[in-house]
Amino acid sequence: MSTVSKVVLGISVVLTVGTVAGVHLKQQLEKERLREGVFRDLERQERKKENLQNLGEQIILTKKLEADRLQRSTLASGNSQQSAKQ
Repeated sequence: MSTVSKVVLGISVVLTVGTVAGVHLKQQLEKERLREGVFRDLERQERKKENLQNLGEQIILTKKLEADRLQRSTLASGNSQQSAKQ
């Protein structure tokens, strides 16, 4: 085998090994990113559930507050009407 053919073979082997190693590393990084994406999605879903639960609680509290305000205003107007009659 001539020197030139040995150099070409060596370069081909190095490039092939480099390409295979590069592709392998890229696949591993993509797998990790996909796994992290799944965990992020699960966390987002959990936060969404918590937010919806908080929203429901806030709606209930708002309705109670509005009912209390209405009751107080009714009582206050009833008291002022009784005072006016006396």
